[in-house]
Amino acid sequence: MRAAVNFLTGNHIINVSILAFLTAQVLKMLNILIRYKRLDVRRLLGSGGMPSSHSAIVCAMASSVGKLYRLDSGLFAIAAVIAIVVMFDASNVRRSAGEQAKILNYILENWGHQKPEFVVKELKEMLGHTPFEVFAGAALGLLFGICIPVPELAGAVVGR
Repeated sequence: MRAAVNFLTGNHIINVSILAFLTAQVLKMLNILIRYKRLDVRRLLGSGGMPSSHSAIVCAMASSVGKLYRLDSGLFAIAAVIAIVVMFDASNVRRSAGEQAKILNYILENWGHQKPEFVVKELKEMLGHTPFEVFAGAALGLLFGICIPVPELAGAVVGR
């Protein structure tokens, strides 16, 4: 795992975040494969679903910052606040937008013979996450941020 982390960008925090994000996306695809017995490669790039890759990436970032710069640092405070805002948005604002898209898609499907000309394509409904999906993504991100060892060069980082 350490070689993969060092290989990506050379920045421990970014690398751990990328790995957490990619893992969450692969887990989404595997979740669909196990539950519905179909391979949906679009899940690798799509939003929504279990676990939340948004939560995974920001929690990996925040926990890596905390590990590198200490939990009482200003950098960790900034990372933690950003993580909280992103997870709140994923579970509330974006989820509500997805619910609205479902209703609008239903209205448009049942419009009758003629659909309005402003409808080009169906709206994306899977935008946000349930609180459980956010929690699962957060746990995944924390696991990556805490468990992936910091490269030897990180000892030279300011604030350590």
